[in-house]
Amino acid sequence: MRVWEALVVGVVLALLIGGGVMVASIGAGLAVLVGILALSVASLWFLRRRFRAWRYLERAEDLVVVRGVMLRRLSVVPYGRMQYVDVTAGPVERLFGLATVKLHTAAAASDARVPGLEPAEAARLRDQLARLGEAKAAGL
Repeated sequence: MRVWEALVVGVVLALLIGGGVMVASIGAGLAVLVGILALSVASLWFLRRRFRAWRYLERAEDLVVVRGVMLRRLSVVPYGRMQYVDVTAGPVERLFGLATVKLHTAAAASDARVPGLEPAEAARLRDQLARLGEAKAAGL
């Protein structure tokens, strides 16, 4: 995650909103400016912790995904059970140059995904998982 980019967005937002309120009242404008900067720093800290809580491990027979800040969740997806692998990037992810790899299986409750990857790494992981999934499904 590019921390400075997220911080710059918060500072620009604070300056725009705080500057607009400062026109009406300097004290209120400063209070809004300080409040938005404080919220930006707090949300940056939370997002950074949340980002670091995601881990994945490619093993010989399956993919292990661990996530969660307070409650840890472990998902193990056997390569032979994967139906397809999808790479997505929403507007915010594209803004920061990130992508998410989603694993789809026959199970409706399968929510294995790996967010926050650079697009090149996401494409590499997608290709690797698709190759391993085809090999395991074919019984090789």
